[in-house]
Amino acid sequence: MGLLSARDIVAGYGAADEILKGAGLEVEEGRIVSIIGPNGAGKSTLLKVIAGILKPKRGEVLLEGQPIHGLRPREVSARGVAFVPQEANVFPTLSVSENLEMGGYLDAKGAKRKIADIFARFPILAEKRRQAARTLSGGQRQVLAMAMALMVEPHLLLLDEPSAGLSPIAAEKLFETIRGINKDGVSIVMVEQNALEALAIADTSVILVDGRNARQGPAAELARDPEVRRIFLGAVEGGEHAAQPA
Repeated sequence: MGLLSARDIVAGYGAADEILKGAGLEVEEGRIVSIIGPNGAGKSTLLKVIAGILKPKRGEVLLEGQPIHGLRPREVSARGVAFVPQEANVFPTLSVSENLEMGGYLDAKGAKRKIADIFARFPILAEKRRQAARTLSGGQRQVLAMAMALMVEPHLLLLDEPSAGLSPIAAEKLFETIRGINKDGVSIVMVEQNALEALAIADTSVILVDGRNARQGPAAELARDPEVRRIFLGAVEGGEHAAQPA
């Protein structure tokens, strides 16, 4: 049994709105799963369903075999699933330390120890602990957002477009950070606009098109597949992003 299974998910943002039309994914313990696809494919919507932010009309989400698709976001978080949205993922006027304290609200008694662990893991955050989050660079804010999510000591980390708006150098540093988090034992599902990097960092990948799974499998195999490269990665190779935010 895998860590998480999302099956036959149908979901949208209104009664007649179906962005996801039977999508799904499987996450094995300790693995990175990337979700790529064209604009409007439902990539971010699938993450929101898993996180409990959006209730599916049909389908199920199982965490270690137990259904979580009827739970509220706080309850999903308490089960060990942390979600980092693309935007509004830090408190800009609060200091780095205060942001981490907010991230540890589920276990206030253990927050001090966890913050110390975070500062040991991310020295850049320790250096800027007293600075307001708004003073950080884009890449540093993303690291802070992930560090806030790690305050709940999740088994599964959901990342929505972590490299959006970052320079290539900052994005590469961020992907290194994501790899490090995964090596520490946290499983990751990542929606990513940079399709090539998403396939390079992931163990497995799902390609969504029009709310459905178009392809899925080992990320390295998908990256080598001529059809996948032509349809989904051709614009990236030509200098433009083929997979834009959902």
